[in-house]
Formats: sequence, structure tokens, C-alpha cells
Amino acid sequence: MGQAAMGPAVRVGLTGGIGSGKSTVAAMLAELGATVIDADAISRASTAAGGSAMGAIRAHFGPEFVTANGALDRDRMRARVFSEPAARAELEAIIHPLVRAEMAARCAAMRGGCAVLDLPLLAESPLWQAQVDCVWVVDCTPETQVSRVMARNQWTREQVEAVLAAQATRAERLALADVVIHNDTATLNELRQEITKRYGELQQRFGL
Repeated sequence: MGQAAMGPAVRVGLTGGIGSGKSTVAAMLAELGATVIDADAISRASTAAGGSAMGAIRAHFGPEFVTANGALDRDRMRARVFSEPAARAELEAIIHPLVRAEMAARCAAMRGGCAVLDLPLLAESPLWQAQVDCVWVVDCTPETQVSRVMARNQWTREQVEAVLAAQATRAERLALADVVIHNDTATLNELRQEITKRYGELQQRFGL
């Protein structure tokens, strides 16, 4: 691996639908030396006890949405969002700017190298699309997604299909892709070989 370029990190937007294997790909990229910055992990931290989003959530939604230890009452909020779809947008308006700011700060603190921004909602967010240097999409068929998530989460097919319906379509994600990682039938070893090859190409492209 060559000397990392000094200055701003190269930002790779990594996305894929539920059950695509995106987290596995992110872990493999981390093993290769990339710095993975996980939007979901930052979002969860912001709504944990004392998290950066909790003051605004309490003020907007009321104290009944905050647990005794100061975290988001996820069950209550999930029920609210399900029964009142506008509440999802209101919650996202609080959390998403905090997540973007934290991810930007982590990128800015890097001295070169590669920042992999793990962004489940990249296809839904033009703001994020404008802030990455290239987009990697982990792709598989919807049927593969359904079978994986049913096995992993013990969900019904209807539950998985409801999540798929709420996410960007496969075609919308693929339309953004600079690199497509095909993950329908690949073994872990085959996937690792593909990621290693693609990461090497990325390093050459950006002089890392």
C-alpha cells in the first residue's frame, strides 16, 4: 500500500439496501486500511442517553419520548412514526444535520487516506451525493435481500418487504454507482477478493 496522500481524505459513499451485505463490505474495507464512518452508528449515538439530538427531541416531541435515563424511547417513537408519517420527517430533520456534521468533522480530521462513508440512505439524499468523490453500491436481488433478512432478523416476509418499499429502489441505487459490488451468490472469500481488487483500483485512481 502506498503512502497516503496528504490533505483531505478521498470520500467513498458506500450504500446498499437492507440485507445486501453492505456492513460486511465496510468491514473488509476497514481491514484494507480505509476509515469507515458509519451514519447509522452516529445516528444511534445521537439518540442515546445524553446524545446530541435528545434536547431537540424532548423539546419537539415531548418528554414522554425520552426514557428515564435520557435516551430516545424507540418503541414509542416507532409507534408515532408509523401512525403519523410526518413525524418521521420531523425526527429526521433533527437527527440528519447532526449526523452530517459529525461525519464531515471526522473526514476533516483525517490527513489523507480513504474515508468510507457508510450511508444506507445515500440514494435518498442529494446532499450526501454531492459530498462524496465516488459511490460504491453493494447490490443483490430483492429476493436475496428478503431471504437474508428473514433469516438474520427472524422477520416475516411482509416485514422485510415493508422496509424494502420504504427504501430507494435497486435501480435508483445502481444509477448512482461508480462501482457495483455484486453480492448475490459470492462466497466471503470471493467477496473479499473483489473488494481487494476494487480498493486497489481506487488507490490508483486517487493516488492513495
